[in-house]
Amino acid sequence: MITSLHVRSFTAFSEATLDFGKHLNIFVGENASGKTHLLKLAYSVLAASWEEGRQSNATDPAGSRLAGRLGDKLVNVFRAERLGHLTRQSNPPERCEVRMAFTNVAWDISFSFSRDQRIGVAVAALPTSFVDAAPIYLPTRELLTLYPGFVSLYAGRYLEFEETWYDTCILLGLPLKKGVEEQRVRALLAPLEKAMGGAIELDKTGRFYFHGATGRLEMPLVAEGLRKLGMLARLIATGALLDKGCLFWDEPEANLNPSILREVARSIVELSLGGIQIFIATHSLFLLREIEMMLEDGKSGIDARFFSLRRSDDGVLVQQGPSPADMGEIAVLREELKQSDRFLGLGG
Repeated sequence: MITSLHVRSFTAFSEATLDFGKHLNIFVGENASGKTHLLKLAYSVLAASWEEGRQSNATDPAGSRLAGRLGDKLVNVFRAERLGHLTRQSNPPERCEVRMAFTNVAWDISFSFSRDQRIGVAVAALPTSFVDAAPIYLPTRELLTLYPGFVSLYAGRYLEFEETWYDTCILLGLPLKKGVEEQRVRALLAPLEKAMGGAIELDKTGRFYFHGATGRLEMPLVAEGLRKLGMLARLIATGALLDKGCLFWDEPEANLNPSILREVARSIVELSLGGIQIFIATHSLFLLREIEMMLEDGKSGIDARFFSLRRSDDGVLVQQGPSPADMGEIAVLREELKQSDRFLGLGG
């Protein structure tokens, strides 16, 4: 798992060091504060290592080969015109530097790139082995309706979609998990399928369907919030989310009502206890409070970190700690609290 991430002159960040929790990491901040950028950066490093390790000629990481793949991955995940556009705009231009450390020090990596760089990173410290599980990135948009034919179409031509969509669709299409781990899969799926009121199925035509109380429905006819929950359920059913690896989830609350969001919070906590290191970017006070209550209600074994991101004239500032109280006052959450006070005032 990832233990820390240090960035210098990366997008909106002048310099920041983030120390991660073993189980759960939550990022909160206003729009354009860099939450998604941090998730995509960490995801890109893991995905590049995983993909390189899957090559038939892969042994130990080779500097030039991994540098090229990592540069390509960053460009494709961020959909930047060139790698150098991910550096912070400054005068004079500064070189972007990234260091990522893991519990398995053989995966540690340090690299950099300049403002005028198109492709490829300069690797300062090379890992000595590849990561052992594919990372998972859940975007704000659900992908089950997009899935039919998307993988082959994306692989065959240039499309203006983030590569996270392609990567996640590949994982959604994996076969269901069988064998000794089926019991754990069923235990994790049960509350999700109860919240959805049904189950997700991938049929032989390459389309996803929802089986619920009203019968079998094609995915476009299912509420978008349930489709998002269905992605999580499918990734658990295939074993992609089971006992190791990292999950990056951008705004899980989008298009989910509070009752379903409670089940999402519960699933997040259970997955983290099972060995998945989770990174979440959110604006939701409701989700944050649900997770906080679960951590205080018999889940003391979870190692969690909370991060607040604030824009400043010197780049985004990061405040972090093991509880939401360590984040200080957060503007986006403060406005929700103010609205609650205004509403209660009307009743007074």
